Amino acid sequence: MTLGDGTGTSMTLRGGRFVFGMANEEMLLDLLPQVVCVSSNDPGSSQLRALLAMNEREAKSPGPGSEFVTKRLMELIFVEILRSEALRLNPMQTGLLAGMADPVVARALTILHGQVAEAWTVASLARLCGISRSGLSHRFSQTVGLGPIEYLQRWRIAIAKDELLKGTRNMSQIAFEIGFQSPSAFSTAFSRSVGCSPSRYASQASRRLFTA
Repeated sequence: MTLGDGTGTSMTLRGGRFVFGMANEEMLLDLLPQVVCVSSNDPGSSQLRALLAMNEREAKSPGPGSEFVTKRLMELIFVEILRSEALRLNPMQTGLLAGMADPVVARALTILHGQVAEAWTVASLARLCGISRSGLSHRFSQTVGLGPIEYLQRWRIAIAKDELLKGTRNMSQIAFEIGFQSPSAFSTAFSRSVGCSPSRYASQASRRLFTA
């Protein structure tokens, strides 16, 4: 949509939406910023401007495969926005991307993701990150919006939800692979987080997929 009466500078509005067909949409959206503002004169936004220009040309002069091209361009535009300097340098932004921009928090996230089954404490994680326990706790919470252990618990449940949807592992296997000492402890934590037991979640998800 282009706004303006032709006498002054016009403004073009582009709209798009993404539909997430995944178990952890809520966690993903919670960890992404609600608004990202990238200035048109930002020297780091040249790739974004080029993608927007390609998108505009495709919209004005569609050809064979335009729908496919437009979808891919929108995905690239989305990723480029999330990689922008405006996001990384905004001290008010919190979430996973902000955490990955902080070298200490990024190391903690990498460790947690790579060794999810370990019995982590803030102290043991802080030692590997070369920072004090209180320093890591504060820095992690300030950038990600969650404490390290709270984030780990949410990440474990996120993995469990994906595994339950796949249906290739039983509940005991999933429990031990993500760091729970017993299936009952896993079931309790899962029910508290999701609102239903793992078996009920898997059953409901299977029915939704079958219906769809």
